Amino acid sequence: MSTGSRSADVPVRGKRADALRNQQALVAAAAAVFVTSGVDAPIREIAARAGVGIGTIYRHFPTRADLVVAVYRHQVEACAEAGAALLAEAGSPFAALRRWVDLFVEFLVTKHGLAKALQSDDSGFESLHAYFLDRLVPVCARLLDAAVDAGEIEPGTRAYELMRGVGNLCVGHESNPDYDPNRLVELLLRGLRRPQSS
Repeated sequence: MSTGSRSADVPVRGKRADALRNQQALVAAAAAVFVTSGVDAPIREIAARAGVGIGTIYRHFPTRADLVVAVYRHQVEACAEAGAALLAEAGSPFAALRRWVDLFVEFLVTKHGLAKALQSDDSGFESLHAYFLDRLVPVCARLLDAAVDAGEIEPGTRAYELMRGVGNLCVGHESNPDYDPNRLVELLLRGLRRPQSS
């Protein structure tokens, strides 16, 4: 009897893994489409990018709001998880901070594309801002602390302040596609650097 249970579990686990992979592929495709076409893009465009049928999207995400929330959470998690990895592999804590801020800018450009949907009355969106802060502020703080400890930046910059400043510099991109927030963010980061002694 136990042997039968184990053999019955194998395809279920495989099916769950496949479903998770499909869901992640859909979220990634939706994120890319939202950036280029907005959150009101046709579902068929997302399905085509993901290489699946429209029915597959609706099985995973019955409403557009479900898909928007999933995209937002997916991007927050990717940005949060990148912090430790960048500290481990970058040449210095400041280099890690700079690369993380680049990812954060990329996320914010997408988030501003989702802003209209996120400001709706849909109850699914209520907790997203708190989730965003809870996940990302500690990551930014860790990167800042590491750069301070390494003597690369002056102490005193709070993570929330830096993230808010970067966010404000990203706002112009939504109304003007020629506006490049990365250039201004680079100037902001330069201002954090501790002057190098000669």
